Amino acid sequence: MKRYRNGEIWDFEQELQLLGDGFCDQREVILGLDGDTTCTVCVCMPFIPFAHSLPDPPPILSRAVAGCSNHNSVGDKLEVLHFCGFFGPFHCKIINNSVGESAARDALELVMANALSKAGSTRFCVQAVCLAVSGVNHPTDVERIMNWLRDIFPSHVHFFVQNDAVAALASGTMGKLHGCVLIAGTGTIAYGFTEDGRDARAAGAGPVLGDWGSGYGIAAQALTAAIRAYDGRGPYTALTSSILRKLDLSSPDELIGWTYSDPSWARIAALVPVVVTCAEGGDEVANKILRDAVEELASSVKAVVRRLQLCGEDGNDPFPLVMVGAVLEAKKKWDIGREVINCICKDFPGVHPICPKVEPAIGAALLAWNLLARYNRQGNLRSETNSP
Repeated sequence: MKRYRNGEIWDFEQELQLLGDGFCDQREVILGLDGDTTCTVCVCMPFIPFAHSLPDPPPILSRAVAGCSNHNSVGDKLEVLHFCGFFGPFHCKIINNSVGESAARDALELVMANALSKAGSTRFCVQAVCLAVSGVNHPTDVERIMNWLRDIFPSHVHFFVQNDAVAALASGTMGKLHGCVLIAGTGTIAYGFTEDGRDARAAGAGPVLGDWGSGYGIAAQALTAAIRAYDGRGPYTALTSSILRKLDLSSPDELIGWTYSDPSWARIAALVPVVVTCAEGGDEVANKILRDAVEELASSVKAVVRRLQLCGEDGNDPFPLVMVGAVLEAKKKWDIGREVINCICKDFPGVHPICPKVEPAIGAALLAWNLLARYNRQGNLRSETNSP
């Protein structure tokens, strides 16, 4: 472990040591992180002896939140983040002087430091870190993050680096990797695992390459429909007036400037509730956008299920499908998640939808514990990359 460039955020560890055992919690802990294009969450969970079973729900010592940690969707900026730690509020200037990776790395380090500070713990108490972030799609992504984690933590800490979809799956299965997960928030991805460790994914390639069932995809199509209706290339739609009212704009011409002034994925995706409201009001254009999104999301799951044969040879075997993300949450009459399940059931009647009771960051911590337990049984405790 070496002093990292943002070393001042770890100064609380020295303060804890000076205060003594009454203030510094010496118990072993696990960090679980879930990061996407919107925010990054880190939880600190006490290490549970392998002889015990995992309690449901699992105990959590602290939780911290920071910004985007997807290196594909963050860029240059200089900012001061304010956190509330064990000793009260503290702030740290982030040095984001390179595109993407630097900003993502800063967000991840800050959120881990904040979680440990809130728990009254330190890096020396950490036994494992499971870091599950969107944008981890290739072994080179994993290796970069692993090298960076080795610089921050002591040598005894074990690291597990995954795509954020893996933590989402684990949040619905108490840390076990079997079945399929569908994430539909700002972005979307379907990811599946078999009991013997094979995995497959569909979608998750970002908006440019067609995550059309995602929040970004739905909202981008709504913006496009509004512009097409305005210039005469498309049918009338209530989306135009509804979006203008939501954004406090007076003319569809202004949508162009609004969109490109800050084309961040989460900002665009925030318009999804407008699309759902218009669809519930009978707007055919909005309804078609949502029906197409349902087909896209269902097709992603079906592709994974077929490749892994999660449904068995006859297509009727039961398998868990963990459903995660704001797009799938049943908040309105037009229930996208329910429609996705109905569509999947036509081909795979054995699908068993699960709405997780815990958030993906806790799923990441549970996954780390399960992986540590497995390697402990095998007498081969070591750090793992992206092959659980």
